[in-house]
Amino acid sequence: MNDLDLAVSLLRDTPTHENRTDEQLRSWARTALEYGDELADGTDDATVQIVEREGGVRKGELLLAEHQRGTVIVYTDSLRFAEKLARQRGWPVTRASLRQAAVAHEVAHHRLDVRELNRRLGHTALRLGRFRLRGHVAGADEIAAHRFAHRRSGLAVSPLLLTAALAGRN
Repeated sequence: MNDLDLAVSLLRDTPTHENRTDEQLRSWARTALEYGDELADGTDDATVQIVEREGGVRKGELLLAEHQRGTVIVYTDSLRFAEKLARQRGWPVTRASLRQAAVAHEVAHHRLDVRELNRRLGHTALRLGRFRLRGHVAGADEIAAHRFAHRRSGLAVSPLLLTAALAGRN
């Protein structure tokens, strides 16, 4: 599967999108991927502190990293788990490249302008006469951040593919 197909699958599995058409999901996925590309083409204007710790593998959840007040926390136990899964699949992924992608993903979330992404997605949540309330497309920000991470980290496999594998969907 390519990134567009993986992104459509991620959106399809997101609550609130169950009844969306493939055409709608594909359009949103394409827009989110393009936005992630644009973000990755931008300059690096911010530096973040990186802290490593255990605690990303939790009951029913796997968290590689998270951004908290200018600091990216990277969970080393999750990186080990993801590296082991990648190795089992024969993917040329190292813990260092996974770490770099996880940090880039969190930086993308920090840089991402959700209002701009929603404007580009063009989803209407409510229309009253000539007035339109723009809606949020759940999962689109994750797709953009995954694409940013892939472009910025040089990870050998798509973060979307890795996410699907970690979720047991691929």
